[in-house]
Amino acid sequence: MASKDPPLPVTHTEPDMPSGAKIFRTVPYAFILPELIFGCWVWILVAATTVYFPMLQGWVMYVSLSSFFFSLMFLLCYLFGFHRNSNSWKVVDSLYHGATAIFYMSAAVLQANATIRSETEVLAQYSPRYYQINVAAS
Repeated sequence: MASKDPPLPVTHTEPDMPSGAKIFRTVPYAFILPELIFGCWVWILVAATTVYFPMLQGWVMYVSLSSFFFSLMFLLCYLFGFHRNSNSWKVVDSLYHGATAIFYMSAAVLQANATIRSETEVLAQYSPRYYQINVAAS
C-alpha cells in the first residue's frame, strides 16, 4: 500500500539584493550610474541656461538637483550594503524611481516651454547659443 506522506512544502526564497560592486552586474541597479551621469548633465545644462522664466526653470533645477543627490544616496546605500536585503528597500526604490520619472517628465515639459518662449519672446537680442543650450537642457 502506498504511504500517505504529506507533500513537501514548496519554499520560495527571494533573491538576494546585491551590495558592493555586484550591484553593477544586475539590470535594475546597473542603471544607477547612467542615471547619475545624465542627471548631472541635466543639472549642468540647466545651470548654463539663461533664466528667463524663474518659476519654470526653478522647478527644473530642483528636480535635477534633488534627483541627482537622492540617486547618489541610493547608490552609496547599495554599495555599502545598508539595505541588508530588506524588502522595504525594494518598495522605497520603486516608489522613488516612479516619482522621479514623473518629476523628470514634468521638468522636461517646463524646460521645453521655457525654450519655446525664450525663442519667441526674448531671444531676438541674444545669440542662437542660448537657444541651443536650452534645447540641450530640454
